[in-house]
Amino acid sequence: MTTPRILPSIDDLRQRPAVGALAAEYGSTAVLSALRAETDALRHGLSGPAPPPVTDRESAAALIERGAADRLARTYTPSLVPVINATGVIVHTNLGRAPLAPAAARRVAELAAGYTNLEYDLVEGQRGSRSVHAERLLAEVTGAPSAAVVNNNAAAVLLTLAALASGREAIVSRGELVEIGGGFRIPDVMRQSGADVREVGTTNKTRTADYAAAINERTAVILRVHPSNFRIEGFTERPALADLVALGHRFNIPVVEDLGSGNLLAALADGGIGEPVVAASVAAGAGVCCFSGDKLLGGPQAGIIVGEQALVSRIRTHPLMRALRVDKMTYAALEATLLEYARGRADTTVPVARMLHATAETVGRRAIALADRIANHDLFETDVVDGFSTVGGGGAPGSAIATRLLRLTPRDRSASWLERRLRQQRPPIIARIEDDRVLIDLRTVLPEQDAPLAEALRALS
Repeated sequence: MTTPRILPSIDDLRQRPAVGALAAEYGSTAVLSALRAETDALRHGLSGPAPPPVTDRESAAALIERGAADRLARTYTPSLVPVINATGVIVHTNLGRAPLAPAAARRVAELAAGYTNLEYDLVEGQRGSRSVHAERLLAEVTGAPSAAVVNNNAAAVLLTLAALASGREAIVSRGELVEIGGGFRIPDVMRQSGADVREVGTTNKTRTADYAAAINERTAVILRVHPSNFRIEGFTERPALADLVALGHRFNIPVVEDLGSGNLLAALADGGIGEPVVAASVAAGAGVCCFSGDKLLGGPQAGIIVGEQALVSRIRTHPLMRALRVDKMTYAALEATLLEYARGRADTTVPVARMLHATAETVGRRAIALADRIANHDLFETDVVDGFSTVGGGGAPGSAIATRLLRLTPRDRSASWLERRLRQQRPPIIARIEDDRVLIDLRTVLPEQDAPLAEALRALS
């Protein structure tokens, strides 16, 4: 049979019930394009060296129909999907960093579906400013009198320096000129702001006197960068923030501190993971503090700027603010997250804070319960062992939080095969491999995911 005769017409294909169902789901235009593409592919295949097993018009139509369905599914299925983070990395950059608190997710859904007063003053009945949103709550949890929100912390630093130091000098320690991820470096961000970088001290030692010696008539700010993604140990020295603030007051120069991860809980400072508390920096007199919203704070991706009223006002009115501002959904999630802190319950309601506070015993009980639910599996053996979680997200480098791990030892396959099969589940399960075993750390698995995780593991074949 020749190729033209074996191929059904597009009109005939569109009459098939399954194709009609595809049109109802994807639209007639998309289905028509898919049918034409699959028909062309079959035409070329039939004239090629290894033609598909098509013997008549019906089998050709069925093949085109299946191909069109697959093509449409690939094209119109969103690439962003939920996953189960079983790695033990709490702020996992590759997995979207912080999961939102249920209250924040509900607030986003509520406000995203309709209109809001994003830039409308309900009292005056006229245009307002979106910058007022979250300011009151940020003042409550940090003690700063004023605040602004942009799309990430690098943007917060860029905007702050552009507003306060463009065309002038920003003094920074050589030991704080860090790379913040993705190949972006603090000195590059500083230069893009228009500020001239004035390096002082050495990699491992910088003293207050080094800053003082660098101050001149062109000095605009003293920049202090928290080393959130590395540690220098041994023969080191770094001025206390209070000493830099005193120096700045002497010369009427503000201190800007890039805190990185945005820790709002005192329990996670010196006695926990060693990340400074935002409120402590504000209390110490930093003129401006910048930090992330989606790391230790546990909210949406955002760069948060808090500080003195006059300084933040200059930042808010800089032209770059327009390019870096956030939308109503970010404000909705941020305000809802900050409310959990203001009400004193973030350690139980904000997932990142809850994960950081969870004890190894608590995680272990969940791991044992999961092991019991998937016992006697054909593909792997299970046991529960001691291990460590980590903060991740460029925060608290070298952190090792004691945890308990569910260990999967494959019977006849490799650990890499099993880890790959876990990633192929729906939702995908992201685990880690050590010593040719797959490790599941329930510290980073949301409690409501325990049941679907067990079901997915039981169903593995």
